[in-house]
Amino acid sequence: MFKKILVANRGEIALRIIRTCKDMGIQSVAVYSEIDRKSPHVLFADEAYPLGGVTSTESYLRGDKIIEIALQHDVQAIHPGYGFLSENADFARAVRQAGLIFIGPPPEAIELMGSKTAARILMREHDVPTIPGTLEPITSEREALKVAEEIGYPILLKASAGGGGKGMRLVHRAEELADALQGAAREAQSAFGDASVYIEKYLEKPRHIEFQILADQHGNIVHLGERECSIQRRHQKIIEEAPSVVLTPELRQQMGEAAIKAARACGYHNAGTIEFMLDKDGRFYFLEMNTRLQVEHPVTELVTGLDLVQEQILVAAGKKLAIQQSYTSFYGHAIECRLYAEDADNNFSPSPGTITFLRPAMGPGIREDSGVAEGNEISLYYDPMISKLIAWGANREQAINRMIRALKEYQLAGIKTNFGFLLRVLQHPAFKAGQLSTTFIDQHREDLFKEDLAETEALALAALLGHVKRPAKSFKIAQQNNKPATSQWKIVGRMKNAR
Repeated sequence: MFKKILVANRGEIALRIIRTCKDMGIQSVAVYSEIDRKSPHVLFADEAYPLGGVTSTESYLRGDKIIEIALQHDVQAIHPGYGFLSENADFARAVRQAGLIFIGPPPEAIELMGSKTAARILMREHDVPTIPGTLEPITSEREALKVAEEIGYPILLKASAGGGGKGMRLVHRAEELADALQGAAREAQSAFGDASVYIEKYLEKPRHIEFQILADQHGNIVHLGERECSIQRRHQKIIEEAPSVVLTPELRQQMGEAAIKAARACGYHNAGTIEFMLDKDGRFYFLEMNTRLQVEHPVTELVTGLDLVQEQILVAAGKKLAIQQSYTSFYGHAIECRLYAEDADNNFSPSPGTITFLRPAMGPGIREDSGVAEGNEISLYYDPMISKLIAWGANREQAINRMIRALKEYQLAGIKTNFGFLLRVLQHPAFKAGQLSTTFIDQHREDLFKEDLAETEALALAALLGHVKRPAKSFKIAQQNNKPATSQWKIVGRMKNAR
């Protein structure tokens, strides 16, 4: 087993990985940018070394420097977390060439599944259902028009090398195609250095269902059930849950077997996720594979009792999977909310700033994966996620109620957050009824973007009491309770007493 692991990441996922290293008696090494020097992951690791710089390019994307630090300090393996270098085949290959272990899949699998078109071809060759569309990038507007006519509008233009909604355009009519094609290619080039795009049939009100898989280096692959990730804003997930309310045992088995087939097709080992779209008639289609640990992995951990980071480390060390498919069990229901520093009413734009007060939620069934502390800055240079709040319950109703309670208890000041928006989603009748789709937010826009008078009032009260030096309009108490004003006075009073 490894004696020392370097965590090539920051924030909550770095802290999450370091905690498992400690559980396993493995020394941990953190790396950090200049503005992260006081971050919890730096303070919590056994050793920490600066990467310098401020931006991602100057710090967490410096694969050469990360490997150099690992070699200088007797590290045996590097865990990339998610984002940054986690799906960079060149980095995984460089780690291997340096004589170190990359805690993730082989670079060949990353490369293969990183190309959306190559992955679609591979899936069709192995009888994994794919959404109707092209298998190769589109080479001209004329070709795009011909394909669109064949499969029928609406269609989606998608970046061949992309993800996260970048380089994606929805096209309803032929006359929209030329501009959309140019825009998608331009955005794909900017985001991924590859302007190629392909076409998929657009599914009306689909659900996003993904399967967690684990694979060892001895040919053993299991799936750990599904996560429903249909609640998305700007094509990015914000609420995830396990299990999905719409999967029957038969459909779960079919999709799980397809996920295993997909992983085996690309020679995969370690943790990975196969993402599917599920249409209103119960037909599922391969969307993409994420060749890394997912942000939303905690919901799977809570319903399976497994530590997925520990499983990743054991697989990377050459151990066989201890779990078999026939013994896989799921307990209760788990929901995760991604807590962001963002302004939901302003198209979810980032809201950077300093956290001036922080009192996380606790209590039965609540877990928080966080990488920030009071006084830390949410920077424009990185993703504005504050933390992940996860609720477990014996059933979905209890998990939802616990999450609502936790969001109401959560107290954070200094930055705008999406807490109020998350509460409105969780309390919406359609969400409670499990009537989800990736267009949920657009469908219920009028209900979800109501002005929150309680927050506005709390903002003014906090500014009046002088809890921040920032202008009142930039300050916000994130604690939500949807009750009369007196409760907001209590919030501010608690903050005052805490100082």
